[in-house]
Amino acid sequence: MRQGKKLAVTALTGLSLLTAAGVAGAAPTAEGAAERGGLERFHRQHLSWQPCGDEKLDAAGAECADVAVPLDYREPRGRTITVAISRLKASDGAKRRGVMLSNPGGPGGAGLDMMLTVRDAMTPEVRARYDLIGMDPRGIGRSTPVDCGWPVGSMLQSAGVDRASFERGARTQADLAQRCRDKAGDLLPHITTRNTARDMDVIRGALKERRISYFGVSYGTYLGAVYTQMFPQRSDRVVLDSATDPDRWTRPARQLLGKANETALDDWAAWAADRDAEYHLGGTAARVRALVEDLVRSAAREPIRLGEHRLDQHYLPLVLFGPLSDARQDALLTSYVRQIADAAGGKVVQPSPELDATLRFAYRPTPETQNSGQAAVMCGDAAEPRDPESYWRDIERHRATQPVFGAFAHNITPCAFWAPPVERPTEVRNSVPALIVQATGDTRTTYETGVALHRSMTKSRLVTLKDVRIHGVFEFFPNKCVRDSVNTYLADGTLPARDRTCHVD
Repeated sequence: MRQGKKLAVTALTGLSLLTAAGVAGAAPTAEGAAERGGLERFHRQHLSWQPCGDEKLDAAGAECADVAVPLDYREPRGRTITVAISRLKASDGAKRRGVMLSNPGGPGGAGLDMMLTVRDAMTPEVRARYDLIGMDPRGIGRSTPVDCGWPVGSMLQSAGVDRASFERGARTQADLAQRCRDKAGDLLPHITTRNTARDMDVIRGALKERRISYFGVSYGTYLGAVYTQMFPQRSDRVVLDSATDPDRWTRPARQLLGKANETALDDWAAWAADRDAEYHLGGTAARVRALVEDLVRSAAREPIRLGEHRLDQHYLPLVLFGPLSDARQDALLTSYVRQIADAAGGKVVQPSPELDATLRFAYRPTPETQNSGQAAVMCGDAAEPRDPESYWRDIERHRATQPVFGAFAHNITPCAFWAPPVERPTEVRNSVPALIVQATGDTRTTYETGVALHRSMTKSRLVTLKDVRIHGVFEFFPNKCVRDSVNTYLADGTLPARDRTCHVD
């Protein structure tokens, strides 16, 4: 999940089942089509580069193009769709090494402009060596987007405080899945991580490159890992920041969010308690936490009015979830809780612009902000349990230790009502060199998942940022040790001799 200007409320990570020699399950059909020459016309296509029509990209001198790819790689002569990419050219053509593709996470994150901020963390030497390629993955943004016409912005909701609220939520999730079948049923089977990895290789061919480098954040680490498994000989320098465990996608990845965010909530509560004279949320961490838990119960009794919005028990944890990913946003989270507490106490509250934007995403989505593309990827990648009772049992097991986020992390999603995936997920087990960056306090892709990916990619190195709550380290958290490690690798291909631990500057 990427944070920053993209509304820090989309979440998550990835999964897979490939061997080093080839593809398991149904995958050989798609890869076999390429071997028989079915993809040659896509690799040989001419790209028409144009201004991006985006203020920041155009100001940076970027150019954009649409890449034609098969909707179904098993039928490469069938229907095509387009994938939108951007390019920031290497600053020194004489030093240029190649291209670096990227993904900002989500899944469901649009990435055309991602490399604008990543580039800021790169040294001049690195910027001289790569054409930086942003991409809206298939089904997202400008790339034949999935728009299920959802009445809410995200499928990631809390089950609420009791069985009745869980059942209402389950009906909502079933409705979201049905809306996707009705509006985008022809696209859904093909909006998967494996197909996005295949798109990346078509982009490589269309750019006339032998190999590609890659920078991925959050779910983007899963996509990058899958690409290295499917196309190991096409992978150059790979950086995977805030990584997910490919063996825990999709529901297991969400379940890890419960404990991680309860821990972060405790950390934030202590911060807010130290500033009780300013925010008046409670003089101890226990009192601050108790206030938050009371707000969840209050929202269950009656949604809390904030301007034109009514914040209910299903989305209140999501509002908290966003700022918790970065300790530098503790003041922002505290302002959210102060506004919600005032409104719950009967005051008329007009939410701040930041809180209003989050509430609009949840309750008043536009075709551009509703995140049904996230469901398409997650539900298309891996099957999830279809029995609602299994979710309810998990929620109840975790209520005592995860009173705020347990019903969020273990809740049912539209994936329980989705058609089965057309391919098996990818097992990542390879020796492609890569640099993995992970913060020990990450609330979205927990530290243990970065360690697991490190084990799965045997020639990778792990750079640990210790005792920092942050998601998306290189791009968002200025740390000399981390940035030196990444920039050195991208500049000359030198991985650290051994795993490295970094501390706050």
